[in-house]
Amino acid sequence: MWLASNIIQGCHRRQNGLDLAKSMITVNTHQAKSQLSKLLAAVEEEGEVVLICRSGKPVAEMKAVKPAHDRLKADRALKVRFGRGFHPTEPATEEDWPEAAR
Repeated sequence: MWLASNIIQGCHRRQNGLDLAKSMITVNTHQAKSQLSKLLAAVEEEGEVVLICRSGKPVAEMKAVKPAHDRLKADRALKVRFGRGFHPTEPATEEDWPEAAR
């Protein structure tokens, strides 16, 4: 397993005074290419963030993708409840329509 303690120094990125290279795995492009499977496992299983650098400058960041929301799953809040005795497949009678719509 690739651990955060295996940070490879080679590029540093500072933002608001915080050295972000200390809080993520930092690799150069050659290391990223040769150890891609291990890096992906660290991202997927341990939630690590990998910063990929070229010539000591950050060029890409690899992090886990949030699981997508299942759009096909029904939302219980949208469930339709019909009143007692109402059957949505029966045709509407004159009494069912409002006076203004007759």
